[in-house]
Amino acid sequence: MKLLIVEDNQSMADYLKQGLTESGYIVDLLHDGVDGLHQALTQEYDLIILDIMLPKLDGLAILNAVRHAGKQMPILLLSARDQVSDRVKGLEMGADDYLVKPFDFSELIARIRTLLRRSMLNVNDASLLKIADLELDIKRRFVIRSGTRIDLTAKEFALLELMLRRQGEVLTRSLIASQVWDMNFDSDTNVIDVAMRRLRSKIDDNYEPKLIHTLRGMGYVLEDKRQC
Repeated sequence: MKLLIVEDNQSMADYLKQGLTESGYIVDLLHDGVDGLHQALTQEYDLIILDIMLPKLDGLAILNAVRHAGKQMPILLLSARDQVSDRVKGLEMGADDYLVKPFDFSELIARIRTLLRRSMLNVNDASLLKIADLELDIKRRFVIRSGTRIDLTAKEFALLELMLRRQGEVLTRSLIASQVWDMNFDSDTNVIDVAMRRLRSKIDDNYEPKLIHTLRGMGYVLEDKRQC
């Protein structure tokens, strides 16, 4: 699981990163709101830990921007403010939990695990992903288009699942590489483009409308342009 921490207090930030890394999480750490928002919007995380009082841009503004961008990963707010009104405001704006400083690390871990478990249950509920006449069944691991079953490799299936979950969103090659191949993107490799051509040949070449579209210099998007 990959976590993002946005915390400006150096000692608290180091404490959180060390503890969560030792607990088995991959952790990115940033110290101001502007950088934190950019990271939250351009990278994929399973959970964000967000301090409210941040330089340049406060945590509630980040929370608001992330939710308006359509990102639904769990967000845990940290704050020294312990008023009920503060907690209610954060939760009403889209936070999933609110933890008051100072806190015990074991409580933080318990809350993180609960949020991640709840998030995974929500994802697993969406077992059938669809666009136009294309269907992907996650539980039974098969793909159908226009009533015809299409055989995909494991990577092709993972790639199509990613695109279906984020249909209408431009996916960069670096994002696809990190999500499907779990690797850092190397501009010298064409593995993403080759995989996309193979997937397109199976689900698009013999069908209408075309669903996979290339945006030069940007990446790929899955969408039914008839609905645009």
